[in-house]
Amino acid sequence: MSEIPLSREQALIFAAIEGTKQNVFVTGRAGTGKSTLLNHLSWNTSKQIVIAAPTGVAALNVGGQTIHSLFRLPIGVIADSPIDQNDQVRKLLNTIDTLVIDEVSMVNADLMDAIDRSLRQARQRPFDVFGGVQIVLFGDPYQLAPVPGGPDERAYFADHYRSMWFFDAKVWRDAELRIFELTEIHRQRDNDFKLMLNAVRHGQVTPEIGGALNGAGARTPPSEGVITLATRNDAVNRINASALKKLSGKSLTAKADITGDFGGKQFPADEVLELKVGAQVMFLRNDSPLDGGPRWVNGSIGTVTKVTSTVFVDIDGDVHEVEPTVWEKYKYTYNAATKKLSRDVVAEFTQFPLRLAWAVTIHKSQGATYERAVVDLGARVFSPGQTYVALSRLTSLDGLYLTRPLRPSDIIVDENVKRFMNIEVVPPVADLAGLDESGRDPSG
Repeated sequence: MSEIPLSREQALIFAAIEGTKQNVFVTGRAGTGKSTLLNHLSWNTSKQIVIAAPTGVAALNVGGQTIHSLFRLPIGVIADSPIDQNDQVRKLLNTIDTLVIDEVSMVNADLMDAIDRSLRQARQRPFDVFGGVQIVLFGDPYQLAPVPGGPDERAYFADHYRSMWFFDAKVWRDAELRIFELTEIHRQRDNDFKLMLNAVRHGQVTPEIGGALNGAGARTPPSEGVITLATRNDAVNRINASALKKLSGKSLTAKADITGDFGGKQFPADEVLELKVGAQVMFLRNDSPLDGGPRWVNGSIGTVTKVTSTVFVDIDGDVHEVEPTVWEKYKYTYNAATKKLSRDVVAEFTQFPLRLAWAVTIHKSQGATYERAVVDLGARVFSPGQTYVALSRLTSLDGLYLTRPLRPSDIIVDENVKRFMNIEVVPPVADLAGLDESGRDPSG
């Protein structure tokens, strides 16, 4: 497997995870390479590692399993309800050295405490936090938040926790969490734009920064090769359906081939993909690197030029043949013969790695990179981090187009995130200066 080489700060964090048993939270602004580091850890660790995520799509993206499926936990508030564990789950949880959770900002405090209780119970170590398992968390609280449930669930959190966020779980009263913030941005190269995005992230937008963003965004977008990032699903569906209808020629549909149990409809791509020649599409996965390098990345925008048994897509003047790709859903099991974990494929979803892309929701743009995009914040921004996620998808200020000027009310930062992230977070290069190359502290 060809890998993206790690930067110095990524390599130092990997060494700290690999060379210690400390609980670690890896965070950083959009485009700092959190996914690259997690992927490297997955392939290169010598530990018995399990990767989990709060949603099905997030788990698919990192080759892991959902938290609820891995721990056999019920949906909704778990509180102090008994946690049922069969023999297979207990054996599996006893084999883990390191539990990695991606997109941890979407994990609520109750679920984090349930993970702790599950591991203590399965491993019969009631007085050891997380049952002695090393916990490694990836995510950015400035981008994604836990989704609140109904009124009863909200009332429970109000009564029992300082906030819904994972960092306010009760387990952290007894467990230390070492925070590493990646600082080297790989997506944007323009320092002025980086500073503007950082101001949006922290809710520190000055009139000058707001004016610069609005000035750049006021230009008329090009008619082709630009995607609209919108806050609402209905706006996205309307834009895509309207644009597809305007194209001449007949529609061609590709139905996904699904084997095994995906559990609900949390698919990584459209189950039925409708295309026409001339359709604007976005790639949903990185291309496998070839000798000449990858032909596209997650978020690349192109135009369909021909549809046969495969699809031909023009990206910046180069036409590429695109074949269906396979997303694999994994499940961890304990192998009694080897006394080790095995990661088995339990379902497969085969579809072209494409989505109609005249528009996409800001939430679904997470992780993607665009050279040009129209940001449509609608009547109002309704969740913290939404504006930051949209703007930080862009590689430069030159690619920004706004459907309306940004307003101060569009810049929402959760006060709990401010409180947590104001903890002294030292960049990895400085924080790990005393470690040797293996990540161990020579002084013990």
